[in-house]
Amino acid sequence: MELWKLFMTALMPVLKLIIITAVGAFLALDRFNLLRDNARKHLNALVYYVFIPALICSILTKSITFRSLVMLWFMPMNILLTFIAGSALGWLLMKVTKAPHNLQGLVLGCCAGGNLGNLPLIVIPSVCKQSSSPFGDVDVCYQKAMAYVTLSLAVGCMYFWTIVYSIVRAYSCKVSSVGNVDDSTSYPLELIESDPENHTKPSNGLVVTLEEKTTPDVGNHTKLMETLKKLVVKLNLNILLTPATIAVIVGSVIGVIPQLRKLFIGENAPLRVVQDSTSMLGDACIPAITLLVGATLLQGLKGSGIKVSIVIGIIAVRFIALPMLGVGIVKGAVHFGVIHHDPLYHFTLLFQYAVPPAVSMSTITQFFGAGETECSIIMLATYACASVSVTVWSTIFMSIVT
Repeated sequence: MELWKLFMTALMPVLKLIIITAVGAFLALDRFNLLRDNARKHLNALVYYVFIPALICSILTKSITFRSLVMLWFMPMNILLTFIAGSALGWLLMKVTKAPHNLQGLVLGCCAGGNLGNLPLIVIPSVCKQSSSPFGDVDVCYQKAMAYVTLSLAVGCMYFWTIVYSIVRAYSCKVSSVGNVDDSTSYPLELIESDPENHTKPSNGLVVTLEEKTTPDVGNHTKLMETLKKLVVKLNLNILLTPATIAVIVGSVIGVIPQLRKLFIGENAPLRVVQDSTSMLGDACIPAITLLVGATLLQGLKGSGIKVSIVIGIIAVRFIALPMLGVGIVKGAVHFGVIHHDPLYHFTLLFQYAVPPAVSMSTITQFFGAGETECSIIMLATYACASVSVTVWSTIFMSIVT
């Protein structure tokens, strides 16, 4: 009976997600065409530049203190482990299924980068609101859950746009060089225009090698500066400063410094109206993102041409292998006293291993012009399975931590 209550508690948030996603897909149908390509593009921009930063900043300002920030140190490490483990499993899958060269980056990216944004943002706080929730007082649970998932969103976003972006970019460059052996400067136009690192010309290993060979002997200091400059260009540090990351910095600074916190938080705070306005903007984030997910998944119905074994493999990695690995990692961290005792925090860490691929994979495939149709099919298949998998794993995770 207790297990059934946990199952129903886990099921309700997933049903909410399915309903809103279905509305998004419905609005994107040709008959209504309310979420056409241009509309999705503009709504995506609003979510990325306005709604997500507002949500993160407003919640972190209220819920993050210096003490809580110290206690949450393991979460960025845990998220990094999901990316590392996913990349390793994706590489094995790529070798076993013999994925085509043009899809190897997509396979690795889907296995490495999970949906650490809108899915936890919807599911975990909603679990707190259920009457049968095992995490105690509703208000306290909800406040902590929002702090956990917004930090997860921001850190996951930063990792995704560094790790997964670099993986897909590297494999896109490899495919491009294979297809253009006789012309080392040939490069896909979409990649040159979309990739801020390659705004004027492609940056590949051949070009760097030639430059190094033709550079005259200079002093060690000059060589060091040139090497650092090339490293900065290659890493593209601008992608680390996403709106979500900036919002984390601003929200954390305000929350951690008591003098700033008193200006924005509290009934008598002089700048309370700024906090309230930011919070109102953030409230639009979850429904907007979920509608976009539905519209994106609809594109998968129109696609074809990817090996079934690849899709099944990605589903197995994301919904079987990674969650099982996550249980071992989190239980080990608890056993050795690495993380503090908080069932909701443990549940959040476990949940990060059981999510489907990040929807932003479709954006990256559009950037590089490779695997767009195949990505839509993968998204459709994995999110269809997620409706069952997330519910089942959430039930298991709650039974483990409580």
